[in-house]
Amino acid sequence: MEEQLLDTGDTAWILVSTAFVLFMTIPGLALFYAGLVRTKNVLSVLMQCFALTALMTVVWFACGYSLAFDAGSPFIGGLGKSFLRGIDASVLSGSIPEILFFAFQMTFAIITPALVVGAFAERMRFSAMLLFSTLWLLVVYVPVCHMVWGGEGAFLANLGVFDFAGGIVVHITAGIAALVACIVIGPRTGFGSTPMFPHNLTMTVTGTGMLWVGWFGFNGGSALAANGDAAMAITATHLSASVAALTWMTIEWVQHGKPSVLGLATGAIAGLAAVTPASGFIGPFGGFLIGIASGGLCYVASTSMKRRFGYDDALDVFGVHGVGGFVGTVMVSFLAADFFGGNQADLDIGGQFGVQLGAALGVAGYTAVVTWVLLKGVSVLTPLRVSETEEDTGLDVVLHDEAGYRF
Repeated sequence: MEEQLLDTGDTAWILVSTAFVLFMTIPGLALFYAGLVRTKNVLSVLMQCFALTALMTVVWFACGYSLAFDAGSPFIGGLGKSFLRGIDASVLSGSIPEILFFAFQMTFAIITPALVVGAFAERMRFSAMLLFSTLWLLVVYVPVCHMVWGGEGAFLANLGVFDFAGGIVVHITAGIAALVACIVIGPRTGFGSTPMFPHNLTMTVTGTGMLWVGWFGFNGGSALAANGDAAMAITATHLSASVAALTWMTIEWVQHGKPSVLGLATGAIAGLAAVTPASGFIGPFGGFLIGIASGGLCYVASTSMKRRFGYDDALDVFGVHGVGGFVGTVMVSFLAADFFGGNQADLDIGGQFGVQLGAALGVAGYTAVVTWVLLKGVSVLTPLRVSETEEDTGLDVVLHDEAGYRF
């Protein structure tokens, strides 16, 4: 067995990538979401993102990392690495310290439940959100993470699924959980009849820029090395985001006569989410095609489809992350082929398509059922949402006794 050696270049890149991915949640996602809600709820969204960053860190340290990446069954890991037992600075994971791999994966475990809060923004109780998110991380995110990235013996990894940086693990799980949560919790009071405009698009666009740049660490860092795969992942990621942003903007411009900054920003996030599972397997042209597909399909999911079915996914988590993650997860089955500039020679496109589609649908189904059960279970212990009067007052004052703005 070849002895593992520390590579300082790889280590430096993953150190930077870890900081980038944490930056995506705080302050990137926090600002992106906070700008989209009404003035009376801005602090509640910021609070949720920052509190989840702290809470998910502790859960990941206590047992989440071990259950995801320790040896175990095909569906869940063991507890041998709980509280980082046996892991010090000298223990390696490939060419980097395992403690760094723990930290890098921790940032993924932080942002995934944080994405979900956008679906039930402005109406869920803080205590219920904390309890649900903790249980959801352990019962949904951790097993899916292990099945995809858990290494030898992991169920979906053994099937040969392609998920470079989390199209299945992060975006499909978060998107489906968001859809179920907004349906179970119910729409905001006045949804569909009362205008609910974003209160600060400047804040949202600032958060979008942070997410876009941070995504280089999200996808490029998932190469776990400072090499050509990381460089190609970053290039494909940026292309997808750019093309999706332009696609969304163009559709909106044609339909409504004017392009909006919110549309441009949302399109960019859709392209970033969609390219995530494919980024390490495709070439630049693949990123370009995923950008077109995700910009168009996520636009439809976040506008006409949401209006058609009437669910109040407040900040379009399902439409952007759920649909985007599904698009990228399926499209990588052929865009990874060397014919399209991917890095998979002699790829069985039909067989890979079956694996990708089956994994996406299977994880979506599992996530939907477990999320529903968890929400119903939490509702027995504490109400899921505030009262109508409290909602009208605003979560900032009702739940935190603070106000984001003093006019």
